[in-house]
Amino acid sequence: MTKCTDPDKLGRMVREISAGGVVVRRGPEGWEMAAIEPQKEPPAAGETAKKRSQKVLLALPKGLVDPGEKPDQTAIREVREETGLIATPITKLTDIKYVYVRSWGDKQRVFKIVSFYLLKYRSGNIDDIDSAMRVEVKRALWIPLEDAALKLAYRGERDVIRQAQEYVQNHPEV
Repeated sequence: MTKCTDPDKLGRMVREISAGGVVVRRGPEGWEMAAIEPQKEPPAAGETAKKRSQKVLLALPKGLVDPGEKPDQTAIREVREETGLIATPITKLTDIKYVYVRSWGDKQRVFKIVSFYLLKYRSGNIDDIDSAMRVEVKRALWIPLEDAALKLAYRGERDVIRQAQEYVQNHPEV
């Protein structure tokens, strides 16, 4: 995230509403969830690829709510686009709220709300995504749900995973 120093933009803030999904299924070793590895930005000028972290960055599939779309519909759509999976909603888990400054374009401050839903896997092959989506997603993969909170890069998403773990533990019929 970039710190904004333009006094004309410090007082204004735009709002972004997004939604994402935690897709779960029972695998041979227990509960699994779908994660994505986003494409990394190319190295900055003067930075070599070696200097960049070699750690794999995992995240939850998510994206902006389109006009006329409900957040749960967005979560289902984003999961399909970013993972190749078809899933159905089980329950809303939580909203994550934060402020960031766009590092591109207008450099505006943004108040962002991301609604996360627990989704049940129905069909599809993980990582079977449109080639155009490869600009955003390097790959999609199944990971053990019990390990997911340790593997996801973003603190807010790790908290979402803990809620998903608690839900499936308390609702074995899922």
